[in-house]
Amino acid sequence: MAQTRNFVLRDEKGNEHGVFTGKQPRQAALKVANRGSGSKSKPETIRLRERGTKKVHVFKGWKEMVDAPKNKPDWMPDKINKPYVKKVKIEKLDEI
Repeated sequence: MAQTRNFVLRDEKGNEHGVFTGKQPRQAALKVANRGSGSKSKPETIRLRERGTKKVHVFKGWKEMVDAPKNKPDWMPDKINKPYVKKVKIEKLDEI
């Protein structure tokens, strides 16, 4: 069974804030995109560094309002946010 991994959100200046967990970087990026303000026409850049490594996974992410599934529970609204991400590259840091 795959272990969950921790990814730290980095801004453009290299400051780190917010830890997102997932088995893969894409899973953590979807969580970031769902909280972000990007749109399909203007996606935001998501930079996630895996804890314990010098790898930075770079994604473009946005969210869209879509209809909720037909078999939704009663408490779920009719429209929900659906996150989308696309991997751009992996960067290697010289030092953390």
